[in-house]
Amino acid sequence: MSNPVDVILSLVLLSCLFSFGSSRLPGLIKVLAFQGVVVSIVPLFIDPNMTGGGILFTIITLTIRGIVIPLCIYLAIKKVAIHREVEPIVGYHASMLAGLGLIVGAMFVSRNFDVPAGNASVLLLPTAITVLVSGMFLLMARRNAIAMVLGYIMMENGIYLVGTTFSAHARHIVEFGILLDVLAGVMIMAIILQNIRRTFDDVDTALLRTLKE
Repeated sequence: MSNPVDVILSLVLLSCLFSFGSSRLPGLIKVLAFQGVVVSIVPLFIDPNMTGGGILFTIITLTIRGIVIPLCIYLAIKKVAIHREVEPIVGYHASMLAGLGLIVGAMFVSRNFDVPAGNASVLLLPTAITVLVSGMFLLMARRNAIAMVLGYIMMENGIYLVGTTFSAHARHIVEFGILLDVLAGVMIMAIILQNIRRTFDDVDTALLRTLKE
């Protein structure tokens, strides 16, 4: 019988590949929302003795990461009326190939870390590294400001999994602080996106080079 944690982490890895190959922003938001939900429930499967406070924290995290943040971004793209990614710096097929390379590389690199023996899955740290680096990749390989915000959120998902890998109990306060920072950042970016759209009639960050002092 398959380990449920392995199944969940496999879905997270697939969500990274789907995000690399998605050219439509609503679809990318849905992928990130799905990833946020799946990432949030991982601690429930690796820590069967989780306290009531831990379960409550997980539910709050799931709500913010899987519902509130994606909804804020979706409302932002409706206001700026952009539904399709501008031509990316790295093409979608090349991005998916890079994603496969990231997964293989993460599997190799994770062997060099001293992971606590109590972890429920050998995929946990490789998945955390893959998600973290995938977020960085989206930030560098996309020119659309919204896609870059989504990459920032994916990085936070990776940070959450890294924390889950090394400590299933003591990560809650730090993670909640990071999550609130991400939520505030998303709200600020929604305002910035509207200003970029109003000024340039687009959200291509390459246009910011035309600004003069």
